[in-house]
Amino acid sequence: MYAPERQQEILRLARDGGRVDVLSLAETFQVTAETIRRDLKALDRAGLVRRVHGGAIPAGRLDFEPDLAERESTAAGEKDRIAQAALAELPTEGTLILDAGTTVARLAAALPLEASLTVVTHSLPIAARLADHPGIQLHLVGGRVRHRTRAAVDAWALRAYGEIRADLLFVAANGFSAEHGLTTPDLAEAAVKRAAVAAARRVVLLADSAKHGQEHFARFAGLHDVDLLITDSGLSPDDTAAIERGGTEVVRA
Repeated sequence: MYAPERQQEILRLARDGGRVDVLSLAETFQVTAETIRRDLKALDRAGLVRRVHGGAIPAGRLDFEPDLAERESTAAGEKDRIAQAALAELPTEGTLILDAGTTVARLAAALPLEASLTVVTHSLPIAARLADHPGIQLHLVGGRVRHRTRAAVDAWALRAYGEIRADLLFVAANGFSAEHGLTTPDLAEAAVKRAAVAAARRVVLLADSAKHGQEHFARFAGLHDVDLLITDSGLSPDDTAAIERGGTEVVRA
């Protein structure tokens, strides 16, 4: 089978099933995983699929949301560097909001034992990481818990964020761009993120560079709402300059 024929069949499988993975495709077509990755890259460049960890989804699937375990393992090294760089933004004392997100969770795990901060979060995994921290006064925002992200959403969470003012928010996003702002697949989760942005004096976005240019169903902020973006060195100098022209400082870890 020639490459164009194989790519056409891969596209059909992606549209029929909603997703394809590299290893299964390699077995189906009796080719190497690297050959499949080249096929997916070609389809991605053509705008027909969007690459995700381990495979691809059809273009236009703006509601796609990987589960927590998959997001934990995606871009792990980049997320660790971003979390370490974010430690430099911590105030000596004050109030933080920690959004639900795997990179923000890495920051929570890296908070030094000598830190003396008030932390507000609607993320169950982050709350569990910080529950025994000796210097953290922890406030857990309640609500309906989304199984996919282990984050509290809906009216209780929105009401809680409407009643506070925090010094700093570390926020996560599934996609970000100068054109479309910060996006996530779920409307309820987007509403809580929007409320958290409104509750903070300073907003720091923690997002690996693979999320740049991605667009998802629910928009919750513009890049102009973000004071600082901490990402990895995969964000190109041209894209960095474009974001900074909009007023957002960028740190590439």
